Amino acid sequence: QVQLVESGGGLVQAGGSLRLSCAVSLRTFSSYTMGWFRQAPGKEREFVAAISWSGSNTYYADSVKGRFTTSRDNAKNTLYLQMNSLEPEDTAVYYCAAGRGSAYYSNTQYLYWGQGTQVTVSS
Repeated sequence: QVQLVESGGGLVQAGGSLRLSCAVSLRTFSSYTMGWFRQAPGKEREFVAAISWSGSNTYYADSVKGRFTTSRDNAKNTLYLQMNSLEPEDTAVYYCAAGRGSAYYSNTQYLYWGQGTQVTVSS
């Protein structure tokens, strides 16, 4: 059974911070590229951030670069997304995902998805 579970979402004011976690049940967690995506009401799911299997390479959408940081702890099978300087435009359901494709920015390249955690940023 493959399972990804996000946690850490909530309601914050603009300028605040949250840290999301994603607990992954994959035995070979360290061999997967891990990604974060988000989906706001009425919008398509969009890429937020990704991290390579070793953690050496990270990738960010332009909209979050400089504010968000993703990291992973392979020993704990856990993925993190530190979100600082949050803006109302960041309001969305955030999903973590695991995949093996090279197109880290595309949701079509990920094999497994979590159920999502809600992040709401008030102005």
